[in-house]
Amino acid sequence: MRLQVHGRNVEVTDTLRAYAEQKLAKLERQLHDLTRVELELAVERNPSIAANQIAEATVWTKGPVLRARESSADMRASIDLLTVKLERQVIRYREKRRRRNGRAPEPPATAADRGPQIVKTKQFVLSPMTPEEAVEALELVGHDFFVFRDAGSNEVEVVYRRRDGSYGLIEPA
Repeated sequence: MRLQVHGRNVEVTDTLRAYAEQKLAKLERQLHDLTRVELELAVERNPSIAANQIAEATVWTKGPVLRARESSADMRASIDLLTVKLERQVIRYREKRRRRNGRAPEPPATAADRGPQIVKTKQFVLSPMTPEEAVEALELVGHDFFVFRDAGSNEVEVVYRRRDGSYGLIEPA
């Protein structure tokens, strides 16, 4: 396994790198076609964020690319949580591959195995407004995104709050 560790707002010490290598080595044992792992360790400098120690990993395999991001108040805990999440993804990937190749019968699916489910449906009227007005409405409702109809183009668009606190706009092509 080739492990690349990067730090953002944090110095990656040899002990932290060794800890990450030890934890992520579990993936190599479960996934033999593992090629490369890129781990980014970051510290958010915003004092209002309690879980400011972030570990984000990208795992390149012969099949899918696995990604995970976890944060906590301690960098080692973030790495632990990240490893658990990646192990779940690896197990899901291996089982899917095994079922596809016909090596094992598919067990009856439980609610947790079926993946994401829609648990609530909401309907509302799309009022024509500008993207700036949509950002104001987004702030008023306190959500991470807001769907609206653009007053100029009459297209359905979405404004969303980005991780860095700025805003993004999704427009149809």
